[in-house]
Amino acid sequence: MRVYYPYYYQSMDRQNQQLIRDIEQAINGEYSAIQCYKVLIDQADSKEEKEQIREIRKDERNHYRQFTQIYMNLTGRQPTPKQIEECPKSYRRGIDVAFKDEQKTTDFYLDIADQATESYIQAAFRRAAADEQNHAVWFLYFLTRKR
Repeated sequence: MRVYYPYYYQSMDRQNQQLIRDIEQAINGEYSAIQCYKVLIDQADSKEEKEQIREIRKDERNHYRQFTQIYMNLTGRQPTPKQIEECPKSYRRGIDVAFKDEQKTTDFYLDIADQATESYIQAAFRRAAADEQNHAVWFLYFLTRKR
């Protein structure tokens, strides 16, 4: 005999829907960072900063690809990324915004890892959180050098 627990399945569905919305937001955030970091690379005045931001942008592209794959595994469809943030016009303002965004994103990704039940999703978001924290340190370094 099969027992059906409608409240359990409904709450699991709601939890899954929230996870999917959060992953969609993460995809849009990565997409936006990829666009804005290209602008920062063009604006940076030192070779060292250009190279480091290129490395950060490479990480963001990897996160974007990984999150897109996770989204497709969960939904069966390709996401439609949107740029959710406008890139600041000045380099200094851009790295300031990037620093703050990377810090917020670290916490957001750890929250996603905590709510996910699949170990590969948890691992992907924990690794991305560590990368985002590292990026924040680089942007903070650039900010403090420019004083």
